[in-house]
This record gives sequence, structure tokens and C-alpha cells, in this order.
Amino acid sequence: MNVAIVMGTRPEIIKLSPIVNQLNKKNSTLILTGQHYDYNLSIQFIEELDIRRPDFSLNLHYSNPAMQTGEIIIRVAKILSKINPDTVVVQGDTNTVLAAAIASLKAKIPVTHVEAGLRSYDWRMPEEHNRIEADHISELLFAPTENAKRNLLHENVHGKIFVTGNTVIDAINKYADIAHKKSHINIEIDNYILMTLHRTENVDNEKTLSSIIKAITESKENIIFPVHPHTLKRLHEFNLYGKLKTSGNVLLLKSVGYFDMLELMKKCSFILTDSGGIQEEATSPKIRKKVLVVRKTTDRPESVKAKMAEIVGTETKRIVAAIRKTSDNPRIDTKSTPYGKGDSANQIITLIRKHL
Repeated sequence: MNVAIVMGTRPEIIKLSPIVNQLNKKNSTLILTGQHYDYNLSIQFIEELDIRRPDFSLNLHYSNPAMQTGEIIIRVAKILSKINPDTVVVQGDTNTVLAAAIASLKAKIPVTHVEAGLRSYDWRMPEEHNRIEADHISELLFAPTENAKRNLLHENVHGKIFVTGNTVIDAINKYADIAHKKSHINIEIDNYILMTLHRTENVDNEKTLSSIIKAITESKENIIFPVHPHTLKRLHEFNLYGKLKTSGNVLLLKSVGYFDMLELMKKCSFILTDSGGIQEEATSPKIRKKVLVVRKTTDRPESVKAKMAEIVGTETKRIVAAIRKTSDNPRIDTKSTPYGKGDSANQIITLIRKHL
């Protein structure tokens, strides 16, 4: 077996790490596109998760989505022509996923899609375009849940579908208990809400971003907000950064590492986010925190069905009401995660070996 694993963003690094760490240079090649806003932060996550250094690092020139996708296609295609793997493994729904899948398809190399079948049915989300196209290109599709499998069957994808759980639970199981030893963050707030925000449809729309920021300042609750670099840029551009800085209830942090984020999730009262990955991570028995989803839709309905997450939209009044209600009772009753037992990587590697 000779697989090429392509990753571009921090969530991809986290979710592919359980797979990468069970492989070696003899049977796998690691390609890092450097898609994430800060290339060095991607390298930081690789080092934190003890992943071996990539065999190829692209450090992209373009940030424009169309140009970036085109650049990845060209540069990954050149690498694939040299190494000729048995399959190309991609994870999730980023520009890297779509571009690597297209490059593989044109090179006649089978595509393996980890975390296949997620759907929000919200075409405003660039991620929705990417994952739908990647699913229809892929030969092996590893769906995290039965719901994701049903989505794929409904769309009549031609590849083979397997339900394996989500590798993010594998990562949580491995690292949650040691995070406090590796984390460098020191927060002296006992009762706080953790917030993250990065979705394009939220942060690139001034009206939407203003509505969300107004909600968290009006809530008067203690909020810790590690700010994604792209979100930070928009906060300054829309004159919202100063409002947060002087709010009195919001602590702004720079982007944090994986172990720092695990510690913040473990210690918070609950989470306010537009992140899909955090919706999954928070369901882990080692985290178990209620999530308020600051979006109109979610591609993780399993969390909502389990009453571990709630979609609260982007309107100020609705967000404030949800924060206050959850602050009164952040407890969740479900003790198991809908995303598997933490053995997803083992299943995926076994199935790749069997079906290649």
C-alpha cells in the first residue's frame, strides 16, 4: 500500500493525525498545501501532534479561493506524477480537498475521502460545494455517521461507502488527558463561555458579523474568544475590534494551539461557535460541553439530535436569549458521542488496505 495524504488546514491536520501516525514513510507520502491563513500555524499543529514533517510543503501564493484551488490542482498534480500513489487521501471540505481530488481524478488515481457525506444544504457555504464534488469523485468514502451515509446513498455516489465514526474522536481520546501538560495557556476566569468564529458567510458579511458581536457584548457573560486571523482582519475592517476590546466581558486571544484549545473546551461552561469540528469535539466524553451553533444551518445534525448542540442563528436577540438560557443550565445529559468510539483511524486504514 502506498497512499498520498493531502492536508491544508489545521482541522485537516488534527483529523488526519490518527491516520498519519499509524503509517510511515514506506507506505505513505504527506503533502501539506499550506492553505491555512497562517502557514506557520499549520506547522505548529504538525509539531504539537507529533506528526512527521511533510514530504512536500507547498506554501501557497494565492488566497483568492478560485486561484488558490487552481494552484493546488497544478502543484499537487505535479507531485502525484512523481510518486504515483495507490490512492490519495483527503479529509473534509476545504479547497485543498476539492483541488487534490480533482488532481487525482485527472491523474487516474483513486480518491479516498475521510469524513464523507456531510451536508448543510446551504449553498452559501463554500465547504458545501467542495465536499459534494469530492464525494462524487471519490472511490472510497468514509462517512462518520449513518446520517452521512444516507446523504451519500441519496445522491447515488458511485464509490464504496463505509461508516467509520470520526477521527476527531480518536484525536481527543489520545490527547485530552495530557493537554494540561502541553498547554501554555493560563486563564484565571472560573466561569466563561468559549467562542470561535471563522465561517466565511459569518465573518465576511459586515451585517452578520456586527449582529454576532453585538450579541456577545450585550450578553454581559464572560467570553473567551481566540480570534482566527481572517476574522481579526474583518473585525478591524468593520470597526468591530474596538467594541470587543472595550466591552469588559470579552477576552480576546490570538489563535491558539491544539492543546490550548482542548484546555479551553474542557474548562469552559459551554461553547459558542460556527465551527463544525468543535461541534464534533464537544461531544466527546472527555469534553462534553453544550454548543450553541452561530449559523442558520449545520452539517452536524447528529449533535443537535443528541441535544448536545443548538442552532441559534446569527440574529442578535436570538443569540443573547440562547446564551442567557444556556448560562442558567449548561448541563447535557448524553454521555456518549454520535461520532464513534475513537477507533476510526484503525477502521479506515484496514478498509483502504482491503479495497485498494
